[in-house]
Amino acid sequence: MTKLANEKNALNLSQGFPDFNISDNLIELVNYYMKLGKNQYAPMPGVPELRKAISDKIEKLYRCKYDFENEITITAGATQALYTAISVLINPGDEAIIFEPAYDSYAPSVIANGGKPVFISLELPDFSMPWELVNKAVNDKTKLIIINSPHNPTGAIINQEDIIELEKIVSNKDIFLISDEVYEHIVFDNQKHISICESRLLRKKSFVISSFGKTFHTTGWKIGYCAAPKSLTDEFRKLHQFIVFAVNTPIQFAYADFLQDYMNYLSISSFYQNKRDYFLKMISDSKFKPLHSFGTYFQLLDYSDISSLDDFNFCVELIDKIGIAAIPLSPFYSNSPTQKLIRICFAKRDEVLHEAAERIKKL
Repeated sequence: MTKLANEKNALNLSQGFPDFNISDNLIELVNYYMKLGKNQYAPMPGVPELRKAISDKIEKLYRCKYDFENEITITAGATQALYTAISVLINPGDEAIIFEPAYDSYAPSVIANGGKPVFISLELPDFSMPWELVNKAVNDKTKLIIINSPHNPTGAIINQEDIIELEKIVSNKDIFLISDEVYEHIVFDNQKHISICESRLLRKKSFVISSFGKTFHTTGWKIGYCAAPKSLTDEFRKLHQFIVFAVNTPIQFAYADFLQDYMNYLSISSFYQNKRDYFLKMISDSKFKPLHSFGTYFQLLDYSDISSLDDFNFCVELIDKIGIAAIPLSPFYSNSPTQKLIRICFAKRDEVLHEAAERIKKL
């Protein structure tokens, strides 16, 4: 869709990246550390200053303490962390439960390690967790459950009842968790992000993965991190050192300093909620029916009152007819869903959202 948008000069609300610049202070910090000479290999687990800052942030937000020396690893983005964690856990014949719609790296990473993805669809209309189906799917081959909250592409978030159900499922079983929390700082409507690490039981069995790209509008810098108990981190690092060894050194130092000001990440939710609300208000007179988004910078739109086309062809038509690129929901499923939903990214400048809304209202 981005390729089509570029070819036809359409407004790109498809791929999940901001179109505005990042903090001048953050850029200056990177430049400072480059000029200071911090340009050689970082330690394999990551710069200690950054790992310490992450540990402090997690403790501040979730009342959970990770040892920065032995339990936090800096990675080349969250996707690398996901692949490494999946590779640690999955051996040939193992099964991994994946909730659909799902971020598109989960299943291929399981398959690449000889595992079998077990797909379970989230329940409409609010994309809640279908725990009865999960319990039926769990068997002796189940090794992994992948959680993503706030959820891409739906904007759903897990609640305390979900944590309790997960605890029941994995208690006294050889089942581990990967919790993809890259949108942890983008949660709306006075809701609270619940991290898997807040559960003492789940924390012992979990790789918690996050990223700076979504929080600080720096998706192209590709730096994330993985927090896990030492026993899991030891296995994670055995693979990490041969996949990437280490990631960008001056940016790590810059992030470490930038995290010292809590408002650099605590203010992100209100920033994006304002963009979500602005866009929804602008399209309120259109024929699209928005589903509620509690987090991320994505918004699902129901187009059933506009077209009978499948979601892929409808997205192509959007580019041709009104010059807007969106994402069909079907690629996030193993089998195409029946609902007529598309995903748009509202991490855009207000003038872009305004122009997109004006075009949408013409449908």
